[in-house]
Amino acid sequence: MLYIRGKKTLKSVFYFSLLSSFLFSSIDLNAQRREFYMENHDDKPYYFGITLGMNLGRFQTELHQQFMQQDSVLVAEPLNSGGFALGLLATARLTNRFQLRFNPQLMFAERSIYYNLRYKEANEDFEVQKNVESILVSFPLQLKFNSDRIGNFRVYMLGGGKLDYDLASNAQARRADDMIKIQKLDYGIEGGVGFNFYFKSFIFSPEIKISNGLNNLHSRDENLKYSSVIDRIQSRMIVFSIHLEG
Repeated sequence: MLYIRGKKTLKSVFYFSLLSSFLFSSIDLNAQRREFYMENHDDKPYYFGITLGMNLGRFQTELHQQFMQQDSVLVAEPLNSGGFALGLLATARLTNRFQLRFNPQLMFAERSIYYNLRYKEANEDFEVQKNVESILVSFPLQLKFNSDRIGNFRVYMLGGGKLDYDLASNAQARRADDMIKIQKLDYGIEGGVGFNFYFKSFIFSPEIKISNGLNNLHSRDENLKYSSVIDRIQSRMIVFSIHLEG
């Protein structure tokens, strides 16, 4: 029985090896026949493109010491929310491996904070969600590190900084009893990874990055219930982008 099973196993391995060799040979033959697109593109001193993106953002909050001294707000937690972005792209070649990229974008984002209250007030429930809508003009400056190009494919990593300006900031709002006031300016760091797919006339580049704000966005007002319990608010965002480069 062991002898028969051994023969069957050897046959299975032989057929598997034969099939694998055939498949790899077919892949290698197709790779040789495949046309190499935009061969001289990487030698350009600079090039441009457009960006379409989606984001998942939230606030990173730190509670104020006053939170422990009051009893009206039991919970104050940030929630995840989605948004989208449109932008332009300018890339400059530094070396064979490194590129400098400027990617200004108009981003539409919404961040929320969930509150659980001990006492119910007029026109409110025990659970309250405060939404902060933002229209961000973002100016990221990044350094790209490119891998070797394999046919019409390449991987890259990036890192850098950003400066954001919120066109919808409510920090100067007079009637803010039920708001969380957010400052206009933010700055932070970013890092991510992406892929270049070369076609005949353009490069298709999906990318994912993490963006962390460093500035305290919260314009705290100790007289407001929803604002007084929070000390610091910083932005956190995961961005998925599609770049079309020429």
